[in-house]
Amino acid sequence: MLTPACLLLIIGLLPLLWLPAIPSLPWIIGLLSGALFLLLSRARGLQYAGLLVLFSCWGLLSAAQSLEAFRSFSRQPLIAEGRVTHSDGRQQHEVRLLRVNGAWVFPLLGVRLSGSALPQPCRAGQLLHLTLRLRPIHGQLNEGNFDSQRFYLAQRLLFAGRILAVHPLSDSGSLQAGWMAAVRQQTARLAMQGVIMALAFGDRGMLTAEQKRLLSQTGTAHLLAISGMHISLAAGIGWLLGRLVQCLLPAYAIGFRLPLLVSLLLAFGYTWLSGAGPPAIRAMLALTIWSALRVTGRKWSSWEVWLLCVAGILFFDPLTLLSDSFCLSAIAVAALIFWYQWMPLPDRLKAWPWYWRYPCQLGYLQAGIMLLLLPLQVHIFHGVSISAWAANLFAVPMVTFAIVPLLLAGLAFTPFPAVAGWLWSGADSVLDALFYLLRQLPEGWLNVDKRLQWLSFSGWLLVIIWRFAAWFYALTVFLIGLIFTVLPLTRHNKIPDGWQMTMLDVGHGLAVAIIRQDKVLLYDTGSVWPAGDTARQAIIPWLKWHNLTLEAIVISHEHLDHIGGLASLQAIMPTVPVRSSLGRVGHLPCYRGVSWQWQGLQFKALWPPQEERRTGNNRSCVVSISDGHYKVLLTGDLEAAGEFALLRGERHSLAADFLQVPHHGSRTSSTVALLNAVGGRAAFASTSRYNAWRLPSSQIVSRYLNSGYQWYDTALSGQITLAMEHNRWWIETYRGQILPRWYHQWFGVAPDNR
Repeated sequence: MLTPACLLLIIGLLPLLWLPAIPSLPWIIGLLSGALFLLLSRARGLQYAGLLVLFSCWGLLSAAQSLEAFRSFSRQPLIAEGRVTHSDGRQQHEVRLLRVNGAWVFPLLGVRLSGSALPQPCRAGQLLHLTLRLRPIHGQLNEGNFDSQRFYLAQRLLFAGRILAVHPLSDSGSLQAGWMAAVRQQTARLAMQGVIMALAFGDRGMLTAEQKRLLSQTGTAHLLAISGMHISLAAGIGWLLGRLVQCLLPAYAIGFRLPLLVSLLLAFGYTWLSGAGPPAIRAMLALTIWSALRVTGRKWSSWEVWLLCVAGILFFDPLTLLSDSFCLSAIAVAALIFWYQWMPLPDRLKAWPWYWRYPCQLGYLQAGIMLLLLPLQVHIFHGVSISAWAANLFAVPMVTFAIVPLLLAGLAFTPFPAVAGWLWSGADSVLDALFYLLRQLPEGWLNVDKRLQWLSFSGWLLVIIWRFAAWFYALTVFLIGLIFTVLPLTRHNKIPDGWQMTMLDVGHGLAVAIIRQDKVLLYDTGSVWPAGDTARQAIIPWLKWHNLTLEAIVISHEHLDHIGGLASLQAIMPTVPVRSSLGRVGHLPCYRGVSWQWQGLQFKALWPPQEERRTGNNRSCVVSISDGHYKVLLTGDLEAAGEFALLRGERHSLAADFLQVPHHGSRTSSTVALLNAVGGRAAFASTSRYNAWRLPSSQIVSRYLNSGYQWYDTALSGQITLAMEHNRWWIETYRGQILPRWYHQWFGVAPDNR
């Protein structure tokens, strides 16, 4: 009964991945009542159905609990007690709240505190009394981009916040924080200190940008995540220590339980020392379940162990199902079981010398993982590393048999700096050699667009064909392969005779893509910040995911939230023409009266006049786009003074069906005169939740609605796509139509923009 129950639990929780909304509590209670009624039945099938519904309700209740936290804790300042889990000692902290307004919180509430300077540096493990103003997590949502909102929800980091007042309840941090400080001091002069801290404590804050890029390009970033491999290594060393202890015991006292217990204790210690991050906790929980199965004395199959471990982790926290790292780990283990059962290595390999046998076995293992994990990698990362196989061929054994043992020994001897220093130096040397080898590999990242998603399943198909000896039916296999290869490449834009305007969700900035026949003209390039820009974070991944070609760029004006991504786009596409009113060398003109055609669409610049001397928002290049039937007006950051000047010169040219809201919906723009002159059907604003200017202004939103416009903004909707074809048009938003999921919704109070 245990194995079917675990399978039913996994199936019952799967709807959490695609439900657009979580049912209300009365509905969940009704489902629970139905489940209990089915469980009381004597029919085995009905009992299984009851279990399935029961486990579904368990997942729904877990999600509903998170949603209730958003409603309860995001409207007013809170008095809380919390323990610091991570901190840079300055302005970036993660805190688990233990009590809120005097009431205990379960499960513990995760909060990210950014830009909040404490009166004194805090350390991990320190207990604080806090007055907080919390705001629910909110992520930018674009197709082909990282889903930060789902990521933080899976991590149970439900809020970001601002500290209003703080009082330390304990002066010192935890023993783990002190250990970290000691190791940081002992490794201060080592070149690979950042990697050592990441492997030992899960602290990636000291990794350089080049190290992160190299690990990502070569598909070896997983080696730095303290998860199954690292916890298992610690457990393996613990088992060896337990066996050594047994050498001192009489024969009657020797059994398998002592090494198992020591392995669990050492694994638990490493989990705690590493900060007990979610991947480490999941690995520790799986190891505990596996150990419990060993103690039963029954021989469990690989699939049964996998099923019980996955079910145990999901029962412990159903929202773990939203974690990409968990899905990768769980499916990787399942893929390996499938690989070795369906494609076993030939027996003659056992007769080979060890120096040939082990590399072949490792290469075979890496090939299986790479082939069978392709679908999930493409879905999550929108690409694959073609150098990952070669990189992991030497990186995995180096990390497994040299680096991690040296790190564990270094951690054990941290109280003895002389010995620990020698061990840290050894780990630094091996890491230096590892990164040297990784740098010798060619750039290996290959972007995959959405048309080829299902082609990634070809690895599983090949294994099935091989297993059933279906290659004898050569014609059938050839036709299947041809269909898998050619059919995705024949898929084009879903409106081949029409065109689209997509406003990307880029926060406080602007990036609007005009799309026709898989070609793109981009109006503005979003913002820039010290560690990146909108082009690298959102625009380029979106272009690659949709297999779109950027053919032209129009810059409205010189402010960084509109021109910020231009340098990155020009770095990878230097021949793409740029049009603006900035008068820069190499830029085509975008002044009043200038018109051009692109992909059969007519573009006309309505503002500014070439003689215009003012700079900034009121020099924004205003462009109308028409296909002869529908018309779109792009206005940049034009303000009231610029709008009135535009109306005086181009009033009869302003009529349009759709309007990009000027200046993000600020009260300094969108005059009644402009709205009446345009007379549009829908307005689109690029805005950011929690922006300092509280945009869009509620007064401006009401003005548009009262003028007969439909209102859309990226803060509420995520990516917005307007599609036009012949005599019809429609609008799709990320939260509404593109990917409506309960974990993508606007959490907290609907109008909240603090």
